[in-house]
Amino acid sequence: MAKDSVGPVSRETSEKYVDTPIAAAAEVASQVLTKGHAGTLPRPSATRIITVANQKGGVGKTTTSVNLAAALALHGLGVLVIDLDPQGNASTALGINHRDPDIRSVYELLLGEITLAEAMQKTPAYDNLYCVPATLDLAGAEIELVSMVARETRLRNALDLATIAEYGIDYVIIDCPPSLGLLTVNAMVAAREVLIPIQCEYYALEGVGQLLQNIELVQAHLNRELYVSTVLLTMYDGRTKLADQVADEVRRHFGDKVLNTIIPRSVKVSEAPGFGMTIIEYDPGSRGSMSYLDAGRELGMRGAPSPQGGQR
Repeated sequence: MAKDSVGPVSRETSEKYVDTPIAAAAEVASQVLTKGHAGTLPRPSATRIITVANQKGGVGKTTTSVNLAAALALHGLGVLVIDLDPQGNASTALGINHRDPDIRSVYELLLGEITLAEAMQKTPAYDNLYCVPATLDLAGAEIELVSMVARETRLRNALDLATIAEYGIDYVIIDCPPSLGLLTVNAMVAAREVLIPIQCEYYALEGVGQLLQNIELVQAHLNRELYVSTVLLTMYDGRTKLADQVADEVRRHFGDKVLNTIIPRSVKVSEAPGFGMTIIEYDPGSRGSMSYLDAGRELGMRGAPSPQGGQR
C-alpha cells in the first residue's frame, strides 16, 4: 500500500508509517501503556456501567463516550457503547450505519422487542468494541415509554448480564441525549457511575446543579447505587486564562473526581465523526487522540470508586 493512500494520519505527529489508522492507533496506545506501566489495563472485578450525562448540548458527551470507549478497547478491554441519543452520533462515530432500515436498535431494545445480543453491533474497526445503535425511531420513545410499566427501568432490565459476560464486556458506556428526560433517567437507573464532561468555557457549570439534583432524585427513588464517579474537562484552550479559571473552579467543586487528563479543543476531534471514526482512528498521534488514550487509561487505573470516594 502506498503511503499516500493511508487515511488522515497527522504527518506532524506520526513519524513512523503504519499500514492502517487502527494499527497506528494501536502503536500509539502501546507507547502510552509502556510509559511507566507495562501491559494492558486490568479488567474490573465487575462490569462497570457508566452513564455520560450533561443536559447542556455541545459539551462533548458523545465525543467523550466514543473516544473513551475506543481508548479502553485499545487498552485490551471489552466495551459496549449504548447510544441513547436519537441523533445517533455515537453510532456514526463508531462506523455503524444506523440509517439502515433493517438495523436493530436501542429503540426495539427498550420496548422489549429484541434482546441485548440481537441489538449489539460489532464496530468495524475493533474486535472488542460493540455498539447498540440509535435510530430516529428513538425520538418518539419517550412518549411511548410514558404509558409503559416500569418505564424508568426498561434499559436496566434489558442489560442481560449473561450476554455481557458472554461477550467479555468490561465497560458499558451509555451516551445520553442533551436533556433530563426519560431516556436519561433510564440511563441513570441502568448505571452505577455517572461521568460528567464539562467544557472549559464560560458558564461551564451552568445546568450542572440541576443535573446533580436529578441524580439525587434517581438515587433516592430508583437507584441507590448511582453516584458521580468521574468528571472530565473538555474543550480546553490553553491560550486563554478563562480555561484555567474554569478548570480550577471545577476541581474545587468536584475534587479528586476530576481526571488529571484534560481534553484540548481540537478541530481534528470535531472532524473525526464525519469520517465514521473516533479521533484515535482518524489521527492517532494528535493531541486529542493522545488525551483520550490517557483519559481512558486513567479511568481504568483508578478503578471504580465507591460513592464515598475510596477505590474499590
